Amino acid sequence: MATGVVLSLSLLAACSDANSNRNNNGGSSGGNGVLTVGMPNGPQANNSNPLLETSASASLGYRAMIYEPLVMTNGIAPEEEGKPWLAEQWSWNEDFTELVLTVREGPTWSDGEEFTAEDVAFTFQLLKDHAGLNAGAIPFEEITQEGNTVTVTFSSSQFVNQVKIYQTYIVPEHIWSQVDNPETYEDQEPVGTGPYTLKTFTPQTITLTRRDEYWQDLPEVEELRYTGYNDNNAATTALANGELEWSYVFIPNFEDVYLSHDPDNFNLWFPTGLGIHGLWINTEREPFDDVVLRQAMNMVIDRQAIHEQGHAGAFPVVESPTGLPLPAGEAFLAPEYQGVVHERDVEGARALLEENGYTFDGDALLTPEGEPVTMSLVDPAGWSDYLTSLSVISDNLAEIGIEASVETATVDGWRNSVDAGGFDATLHWTNGGATPYDTYQHVMDDALLQPIGEASPGGNFGRFNSPEAGDALREYANATDDEARTEALNELQRIFVEEVPMIPTVASPVGAEYSTQNWVGWPSEEDPYAPPQPTQRNALEVVLNLEPADG
Repeated sequence: MATGVVLSLSLLAACSDANSNRNNNGGSSGGNGVLTVGMPNGPQANNSNPLLETSASASLGYRAMIYEPLVMTNGIAPEEEGKPWLAEQWSWNEDFTELVLTVREGPTWSDGEEFTAEDVAFTFQLLKDHAGLNAGAIPFEEITQEGNTVTVTFSSSQFVNQVKIYQTYIVPEHIWSQVDNPETYEDQEPVGTGPYTLKTFTPQTITLTRRDEYWQDLPEVEELRYTGYNDNNAATTALANGELEWSYVFIPNFEDVYLSHDPDNFNLWFPTGLGIHGLWINTEREPFDDVVLRQAMNMVIDRQAIHEQGHAGAFPVVESPTGLPLPAGEAFLAPEYQGVVHERDVEGARALLEENGYTFDGDALLTPEGEPVTMSLVDPAGWSDYLTSLSVISDNLAEIGIEASVETATVDGWRNSVDAGGFDATLHWTNGGATPYDTYQHVMDDALLQPIGEASPGGNFGRFNSPEAGDALREYANATDDEARTEALNELQRIFVEEVPMIPTVASPVGAEYSTQNWVGWPSEEDPYAPPQPTQRNALEVVLNLEPADG
């Protein structure tokens, strides 16, 4: 994708002339303690508010170095419980409507003030009182604090939101209680419990410096320099010449353009979580309201070609018909789908259509009413991975007589159209989380269902109307035991497979390009302790693990 802001900009692998770019063009070194980080998100406004997803600190990822979560969870290992961070212990009641946190004693804020449980309670109250900061729409009720214990109650089960709550960035009460409007607060002098403070800010480059006091061992990296590159090409060039050491950017020909410049040190690793990309179909528009047509479309789309041509081999194919990426989703698979792999079957799709009243006029598919099946496939101009994938899909659909044109739009125009249901089909990502609930809820939640023309920014862009899916989602979210959750999730998988509300294509990796010229200790397939993407909350964990390459 063109800007790097969307969760699906990425790559993978490793490969060229060893150490040829060490310290060229301002690149850092283990010797001077600097690590360069960048994203292709353009110049940034001076806003370091960690609770706003639109701030510079979120866009470039440096909020993770200043502010810290309660628990450090691993997005590529959703089965793991998480590491104690600002919370030492946590426990839920049986129906997940009450959370009790034991807050760590000892950390200090970067201005020298003591961090306490009062800061945790204050932060949750802040989210409760300001919907604009509560990105997860967590239904807080009572928030109480006694000693180092914070107790939070909720109006409904929060089983599916546990990770969102754990990952809350905690802010200092002694500063934020003086802020008039936290939703517009720019936080230009951020004070956090993390090991870094903001040194300088320009629209192009933000520099963080290591502070002297931190509750864990100090990181080896003394200075972090974040750059907002204008586009993918600029970021790729900086990666290839060694100026940029850590990024998350889509590079179509990554082996030649990036890895070949230093095969011993330039790397990409793109592990998957539970989010996916796929073709969202407007199920309210005729003839795509016919499940048979959607099933036939699903049968002919070539996921392998999309993986290779559209995503440069970087985004893994979603082979399971459930849409669950593997291995992350393995533990959640319903028994009937374990070991089942999607198989492309053009002849089977044509036979299915003919059995259900569709006919062929030469190469053209006709509906049972005799109308030709045509459609437009749309995504933003410049999103080369998606547009290439749409071309593959167009060719695939032509094999069953569907004339599918590929069209482009501006990003804003596309977003508005998707939200309002003004499309036939579009490639789009899904939410991901600690369980498949987030993906299925994003695609199939009837509580998000809106008529065409009315915005549905929370999801269900395809206007999939399934009370059964809605019931299963609610049963999963409100279940009090694993057996009930498993039953509900199995039902969601069945509905997704049989009714095809969207067609999964590739997994959504949480990856990065990184260099070992100057720093080692990065997460990898052999040591997957965290997702490597620099805008994730685990970015701090990554930096804490880095050591100078020269020892």
